[in-house]
Amino acid sequence: MIDAVPARVWLAVGVLALGAVLSYLVIAVNRRILQGAGVPEAIEGTAFERTAREFGTTTVTIIARLTGYFIFILSVLVALTVADVSFISEFWNRVAVFLPRLFIAALVLIVGVVVGDKAELFVEERLRGVKLPQTSVLPLAAKYSVFYIAALVALGQINVDTGALVVLLGTYALAVVLFSALAFRDLLASGAAGLFLLLNQPYGIGDRVRIGDTEGIVQEVDVFVTHVETDGEEYVVPNRRALTDGIVRVRDQ
Repeated sequence: MIDAVPARVWLAVGVLALGAVLSYLVIAVNRRILQGAGVPEAIEGTAFERTAREFGTTTVTIIARLTGYFIFILSVLVALTVADVSFISEFWNRVAVFLPRLFIAALVLIVGVVVGDKAELFVEERLRGVKLPQTSVLPLAAKYSVFYIAALVALGQINVDTGALVVLLGTYALAVVLFSALAFRDLLASGAAGLFLLLNQPYGIGDRVRIGDTEGIVQEVDVFVTHVETDGEEYVVPNRRALTDGIVRVRDQ
């Protein structure tokens, strides 16, 4: 009975077993590499990581298993080829080209989602001290911009025509620029004025100044605002006012 089994079938079984072992090893090694590189700490708190944990797994495990499954699927195709399955030749020629592209596309999407989540958290953290309602849209804009670019790259990997999507991305970028110019014109003006003040330092911390109708001791100067304290009250003066209203340094008599 066993002797009746062609040798190529046994070889195919061996290839399949070797593929399973290699898949297991790749998953274990990639998980250790990603953990050693500090990926779990870097993506902690992202939406993708939280979703993965709800399903009892992690982002690192998903990426590691994805690479392992890729190796195993390749071994299955090689085993079918070795076993000389009649229909596999044409199928293999197509899959051999498409499968790596599909793997890269899936990996790009996962990385894009994780990076988009991190971009949202990063922008939120950077804008935490800016008390403007318009800034609330910036973290989401950063997040979905990364998502969109990752989707473009992923679709390009599997030979999907992305010409229309690229045009849409250009339109979106132009809309973002125009929106930013309109919504944040005062903020941009204050930022430009703040850079001028920080570079030229017409006044510093501890100086008594008068900016428009606000007079007091300078407590802090950053890119966007100047903190002035007087009579127990602290005023937050936009830096653009320092240039438009003028700066008066009050000297002690």
